[in-house]
Amino acid sequence: MAVDRPEYRLSDAERQEALDALSEHVRSGRLDLVEFEQRSGQVSAAKLRGELEPIFSDLPEPRPSVLRTVRTLGQPQQRGNPPQPWQQRVAASAVPIAAIVALVLFFTVARGMVFVFLLPAVVALLAGSLASNRRRGP
Repeated sequence: MAVDRPEYRLSDAERQEALDALSEHVRSGRLDLVEFEQRSGQVSAAKLRGELEPIFSDLPEPRPSVLRTVRTLGQPQQRGNPPQPWQQRVAASAVPIAAIVALVLFFTVARGMVFVFLLPAVVALLAGSLASNRRRGP
């Protein structure tokens, strides 16, 4: 595993977070005072993110947050929701568009005719039935 962006410089807050993590490992008994002194000296002297990785390589959580942004090779980094096919995007935007069209029709062509507000409901029903048919498959 490698640190994401190991060439980035460490901030004082990130160094302090690393020292706090080492202190927690001393409290839990994973490190003795001699190891803590040695590793805390290395953390204080570290200038780049990549320099923290060997200091924490044999320790579990807690780890500094700059080391938690680790990716394994071949594993894509996921951000948010997966992209939707264009049909789903069109279906999701159909109801708001139908509502706007109904308002325009109500105030222009179909003055006072309330039935134009059924248009968004009909579009919602059609989009829902198309989506459910698509999920079921052939």
